[in-house]
Amino acid sequence: MSDPSEQPDIPSPEMVDVNLSRVVLYEGANRQYIYLREAEGERSFAIVIGTTEAYEIARVIRSDPPKRPLTHELLYRTIQAVGSEVIGVDIVRLERDTYYASLRVRPDGGEPVEIDARPSDAIAIALRARCPLRVARAVIDAAATD
Repeated sequence: MSDPSEQPDIPSPEMVDVNLSRVVLYEGANRQYIYLREAEGERSFAIVIGTTEAYEIARVIRSDPPKRPLTHELLYRTIQAVGSEVIGVDIVRLERDTYYASLRVRPDGGEPVEIDARPSDAIAIALRARCPLRVARAVIDAAATD
């Protein structure tokens, strides 16, 4: 039997694969928006995020690195430096208009670990790692707009 750490992530029926479909930036506003869309579907939903996080996500999409590492880049490099890898981001629940996420990290040779994170921070890191984004089916059922 092969080592379970070498097995690819198996999709969970309770999770839906999504892609970041767009970032909406409103200059001078405190609230920015990111939109996630089902990878194999038409539903999408918005998450309200802060300006700093929105510009950081947009910077990663544009492949426009800052002159010095900012917080998300620093954390991603630290994860790599200690021999771990980011394997995914899950948006796990929605409570009173607030989304909750988990950053999934696999330590070198270890079992995956879930780290509580704001969706915007987790997505900013996931974009660097080019890893999957997933949303709990219950969350997308409650939040999706067609």
